[in-house]
Amino acid sequence: MTSASAARENAAPATPGAPASPLRGILFLIASTVVFSVADVITKQLASTLPPPEVAWMRYVTFALVIIPVVLIKGGPTLFRSQRPSLQVVRGLGMVGSSIMFIQSLPHLPVADATAIFFVSPILIMALSVLFLGETVGWRRWTAAAIGLIGVMIVVRPGTGSFQPAAFLPIVSASSWAVGAVVTRKITGDHALTTLAYSASVGSIVLSALMPFHWVMPNGTEIALGLCMGVLFAIGHWFVVMAYRHGNASLIAPFSYVQLIWAGTLGYLVFGSLPDSWTIAGAGLICMSGFYTAYRERIRALQRKFSA
Repeated sequence: MTSASAARENAAPATPGAPASPLRGILFLIASTVVFSVADVITKQLASTLPPPEVAWMRYVTFALVIIPVVLIKGGPTLFRSQRPSLQVVRGLGMVGSSIMFIQSLPHLPVADATAIFFVSPILIMALSVLFLGETVGWRRWTAAAIGLIGVMIVVRPGTGSFQPAAFLPIVSASSWAVGAVVTRKITGDHALTTLAYSASVGSIVLSALMPFHWVMPNGTEIALGLCMGVLFAIGHWFVVMAYRHGNASLIAPFSYVQLIWAGTLGYLVFGSLPDSWTIAGAGLICMSGFYTAYRERIRALQRKFSA
């Protein structure tokens, strides 16, 4: 779980009967992009000295220590009971695989580049939804998806001197995330906190099993950074859950692309790396694709509403 756009798959729908506040939802989502960007910068710093699976383990264990008490306080042990526990486990495996691949890319790529490439995930989710959920996608959204993929290719630039093989890692990360997101759409009746608790638990268990093969003793600074990263990770996801309780996904989701601004800014301030013109151009196409896809989702939602 690496970005706000992807994290929205954890969010619960707007609470029935609750007053809609789209502005509040947008502000929550923008706040989440700031938090996730800071967490990614810390992750990049840790991944330069510790094995990526260990960094992911630190993130997930801290996340579990934060979210599980919240689940117990909010609803007690009953919130751990899922309607589809097997699907929750599959979803959790997709998310933890995504985290490992994204973290693996950070020692080799600027945060802004990795984030921009990862934003191909909504396109992959759309394609997998057609294959596995039977959703219908018109030519407008397929065109938007093609433009988004062109944007990814501009950022990656295969076949040029600027190409880095590590650029494929965020694509693999986005693919793994897309699988988990499509599974999420088949899970009905579970509270958002149940999904978050399963994500934290599955990730912690899987990564703990890997630790004997990847463990490097962290120093005090690395432990402190790891705790900070995990807490920010939890806060970011909570902001996303709150965001989608205050408005429709089609309206709020495009604001997740603000994360590209924070990723570029923080990458420059902390690591001295500025996105080049190709990365900015590619990210622009990816954003345009995402904005248009969200717009079409909103149009389709309105059509369904008035035809009902």
